[in-house]
Amino acid sequence: MARATEERDHVDRWLEQHDLPVDLEVEGIVDRISGLRKRFHRMLDETLAEFGLGEGEWKALGHLRFAGPPFRRPVGQLARWADLSSGAMTNRLDRLEEAGLVRRVPDPDDRRGVLVELTDAGRKAWEDSVSAQAEKESLVAAALDKDEKRQLNALLRRLMLEFERREEGRS
Repeated sequence: MARATEERDHVDRWLEQHDLPVDLEVEGIVDRISGLRKRFHRMLDETLAEFGLGEGEWKALGHLRFAGPPFRRPVGQLARWADLSSGAMTNRLDRLEEAGLVRRVPDPDDRRGVLVELTDAGRKAWEDSVSAQAEKESLVAAALDKDEKRQLNALLRRLMLEFERREEGRS
C-alpha cells in the first residue's frame, strides 16, 4: 500500500499483515479518517477536562453562544437540540448553573416559560475552550503546508458531497 519511499503508519502495517478482499486504498482512507476522528475527539475530551466541562455541557454552552445576544434559548429547545429528556437536560443545566456558566431566567413572552442564559463566565469558558482546542488542532495540522491543507480540504469536501448526494437520494 505505502510506497517504499513514504513513511508507513499503523494502518499501512495492519493492511500489509492482513489479506483483505477489499480495495486497500479505500480501506486505508476509511481507517485513517476513523483514526483521526477518534484522536481529535480524545483531544477534545482532554481540552474540555482542562476547563471542567463534559462534551454535552460544552455543546450546550456553544448552542447558547450561537444564539447571539442576549445568548438565551428556551429549555425545551435545548433539550430537543441535544436529544435529551427534560429531566436529563435539567440535570445538565443544574451543573452548568451551579458552576456559574448559565442562569435560568423567566421567559418574557411566556409566563410559564424559562429561558437559559449564558453568563459572561459561561461565554468565556466556551470561547477559551474553543481557542485551546483550535490551538491543539493547529499543532497537528502543522504537518501540512498551506497548499496541502487546501488540497486535503478539497478532497474531503468531495467525499462529504458524495455522502450528501447519496443521503438525499434516500430521502
